[in-house]
Order: sequence, then C-alpha cells, then structure tokens
Amino acid sequence: MLDKMIRKLVKLVEESDIAQLEFSSWGRKVKITKRYDNNGYGKYGAPTEIVLSEPRHAPAASPPQTPAQAVPVSPSPPKETATESPEISDEKYVAIKSPMVGTFYTSPEPNAPPYVEVGQVISNGQVVCIVEAMKLMNEIESEVEGKIVKRLVENAQPVEFGQTLFLVEPVG
Repeated sequence: MLDKMIRKLVKLVEESDIAQLEFSSWGRKVKITKRYDNNGYGKYGAPTEIVLSEPRHAPAASPPQTPAQAVPVSPSPPKETATESPEISDEKYVAIKSPMVGTFYTSPEPNAPPYVEVGQVISNGQVVCIVEAMKLMNEIESEVEGKIVKRLVENAQPVEFGQTLFLVEPVG
C-alpha cells in the first residue's frame, strides 16, 4: 500500500512545479525531491530522489483516532512558543492532539476572539480550535474537561498528525 502511495506522490512531483514533497504517516517519513539540471529546470527522465525513513519502533495497528483524542503526555518537555509561560512537563496533564495534518487556527475568523485561552476551563466536546486541511475547516473538540495550561502552537502555524496543540489539567 505504501508503494502505491509513493508512486503516486513521485508522479505528482514529477508532473508539477513542486520541487520537494515531504509526507509523514504512522511514524514513517517520505521525502521526494525533484532533480534539476544546471539551468534550474526539472530534468526530464532524471530519477527523482526518494528518502524513506522507518520509525524506530513500528506503531502497532490501532483503531483510528477520533478528533482531538485526549492522550496522556509523555514526560519529555513540550516545545516552547513565544506566548507561553515556563516549561510544563508534569505527567498529570492531558494533551489535545491534532487529528490531521493542516493549519492551526485559534478562532473561526481572523478578527474573532479565540475559541479558548490559557487558564480557561473547558468541557468535554467544547471546540478548542480549527485545523484547516484541504480548504476544509475542521473544528477540533476537547475530549477532556479541565483547565488549559498551555497552548503549544501559534495561530496559522502548520501542524502534523498527532502533534500536541494544548495541555489540559483534567478536572477531578
């Protein structure tokens, strides 16, 4: 199945103006780079470079995740962003993760207030953000009740599947 997908992606790169394409799924990363001649044009018939990196530990088959599935946070410290407070790495927090690759938005419109703020108490099923994928705005709902202690992504920033968007201190 991965072979068919890679072939389709290579064809897409070769037949378009795309110079490089990176794709990540279930811990596997594929990087496809079009080779160019000295004039900067895609060289017809030249092989396209393909780099496939396998995960260190292949993920076990699991059921598809529902949007923003709440998953316990690993003990590694989260990435800092410009709008955040000192590092938070306690295992008592729950992560709200992106269920897809796309662009993260804090509000439904550019001038609208954000869905949630750090310090705000949220409920199960509450919309916390939007992830735009292929021109579709996907509302991401919380699957945990609690207080938002950290937002790990800046507005309009690209996000990966499974990337942590928020850390929540669960209630009770």
